[in-house]
Amino acid sequence: MTQASATADALAKAIRSIGTADFVPSVLDYMRTVTPFRGAFVSRLSPGALPEHIFDNVRQERRSVVVDRWLDRAWLLDPFVVSFISDRFDPIMVLDDVAPDRFSQTDYFHIYYKSVRLKDELAVFVTLSDSTLFFSLGRLVGEMRFSRRDVNRLLQAHQVISALCEQHFHRSPRTAPDQLSGAMHLDTMIEQVCKGLTSREIEIVQHLLRGHSSQSIALLLDLSPATVKVHRKNIYRKLGISSQSALFSIFLQSVI
Repeated sequence: MTQASATADALAKAIRSIGTADFVPSVLDYMRTVTPFRGAFVSRLSPGALPEHIFDNVRQERRSVVVDRWLDRAWLLDPFVVSFISDRFDPIMVLDDVAPDRFSQTDYFHIYYKSVRLKDELAVFVTLSDSTLFFSLGRLVGEMRFSRRDVNRLLQAHQVISALCEQHFHRSPRTAPDQLSGAMHLDTMIEQVCKGLTSREIEIVQHLLRGHSSQSIALLLDLSPATVKVHRKNIYRKLGISSQSALFSIFLQSVI
């Protein structure tokens, strides 16, 4: 079977599955004929609400680590979700598009992402009338990273993917998502945790929690690295902590 035939067959199957429980696996199979991937985790994002789990292909013995932990609190610092919340997202994005510098050294990476065992991650965002679907597609350790060619292929198929999802989710009744207390906005949550800090210190905390280093923050805010270090010292003193890991911990403990 040629690639074109496989794609056509997968698309036909996805169309026939609209309105059924087989839809999401079928649309993922169609996407795999466009760009290969292994892992899939689909959620629904809505302003002012917790993420809604739609589908995943995670093995049962790994669900508590990969799925439950993300739905509990890890989503708050997921670089893709941060981009969505900040309204700085594209229909197709790879991890390098959104991850801060030194991502592998961040607390988010060590506390959550490392345990997911992904080599690379690609996000497909589909905007619906009342929410946005977030398809997290993964390649495992030992596999190739996603390329710009992969991104371009999915971009070409994005209108088809969106049309399929619009038809399915328009027909499928939705229960009201669990609401957050306050707007689903990372910066607002950080400000609540960091009461007593100056506006500049809060701005630096926002970047620290997203994983940026002092050097990166200095470039983003047009400050000297030495000035950023002074601000960090004052932030830690005011919050009664001594490390970035402790900052990450009190943030997670104070939300949801």
